[in-house]
Amino acid sequence: MKILLAVDGSPYTKKMLAYLATHEELLAGTHEYTALTVQPQLPARARAALGKEVVDAYYAEEGEKVVGPVCKFLARHGVEAKRIVKVGPVGDTIAKVADAGKFDLLVMGTHGHGALGKLVMGSVSTQVLANSQVPVLLVR
Repeated sequence: MKILLAVDGSPYTKKMLAYLATHEELLAGTHEYTALTVQPQLPARARAALGKEVVDAYYAEEGEKVVGPVCKFLARHGVEAKRIVKVGPVGDTIAKVADAGKFDLLVMGTHGHGALGKLVMGSVSTQVLANSQVPVLLVR
């Protein structure tokens, strides 16, 4: 099974990894794993002032700060994962990567905001569920 792990480095990512570690059927060497993080795009003026090389290096560094520990965690459990760092709107980008990569399952932590919080702030999880054809496992 091809499993996409959408991670952001938050405590909710850690909860999701802990959940995987307690469910051997999900965290097995027979599956193919990809750790994905999506970096929000810097404002256009900042990108123009800094230049493409600096901005690209920033995105790569920030992405590695997130996916690096996740891949180390998986390696300690005998699992090797591919790494993907993308830039853009988080929910839409996760959904697009999940669909384009033909993943069998997308696993992500959720902040668990109530209905009012979702109304005010929106929800990455809601965006992913609305825009992806891949089954999603939300860990709260």
